[in-house]
Amino acid sequence: MHSSLANAAPMISIATDYQQGTGNPYPHLQAVAEAGFTHIHWCHQWNTDFVYATSEIDQIQRWLGDLSLQLTDIHASAGQEKRWASVREYERLAAVELVANRMEMAARLGSDVIVLHFPGELTDKAASLDYWDPVRRSLEALEDCSRATGVRIAFENLGAPESWEPIATVLSDYGSEFAGLCYDSGHGNISGDGLDQLAKHADRLLAVHLHDNDGSGDQHKLPFMGTVDWGRLVGLIAGSSYEKWVNLEVSQGRSGYEDETAFLREAHAIAQRLTQAIVAA
Repeated sequence: MHSSLANAAPMISIATDYQQGTGNPYPHLQAVAEAGFTHIHWCHQWNTDFVYATSEIDQIQRWLGDLSLQLTDIHASAGQEKRWASVREYERLAAVELVANRMEMAARLGSDVIVLHFPGELTDKAASLDYWDPVRRSLEALEDCSRATGVRIAFENLGAPESWEPIATVLSDYGSEFAGLCYDSGHGNISGDGLDQLAKHADRLLAVHLHDNDGSGDQHKLPFMGTVDWGRLVGLIAGSSYEKWVNLEVSQGRSGYEDETAFLREAHAIAQRLTQAIVAA
């Protein structure tokens, strides 16, 4: 892992959508900075067709500079109507532009990774053959964008065991200079096999979404509030190819906090605890 984890004041990141994922992000960026976080995982508009204009990226860059925040990575959008696995060519091409927008945004804001979900259709074995052809054409185009921007794609595991099948295929077929894994601890806990799968693919880990649940649903609680095996997980992260820092993808409301400041302070303390555990591992 990144040498910054061993520093007295380690780098620590949180997703921007801990309250909401649309609208003006500045108040949340300000609160995150005041709580002591050094980095953010940009999660606004992660599941929409929203395209960031140059003026909007410029403003985000100014905000991050003013608040002394840096970008860990960006959760890119698989799109609602712009879908990069679509058999409708215009939808597929529009989605390639959408994902490329996030890659260009990441590069502009100083990051080298975006996170992306595989389309849900690919978790259905009966449909997968129909969808692999457009998916591969989309990935070929995005691979060109990756070479141009220096930004890689980390494919995220979802909450079903079969979500690992397309990830394993892509990690086998594409090099580490383009494709890797984003391990979502909550999704892995729901599927039940997450840590075993992470152990298989730890050498391709590019990003982490760290949060907790009781295994029954995607609750995005603070770590140590659910049943994730954090002891095993921090050991796997410590021995992986991951080169950055702890990144929380948590929900204030689902963690039981009414006060934003209290929630962020607790999140920061837990992120420090995880950092210490990874260093120890």
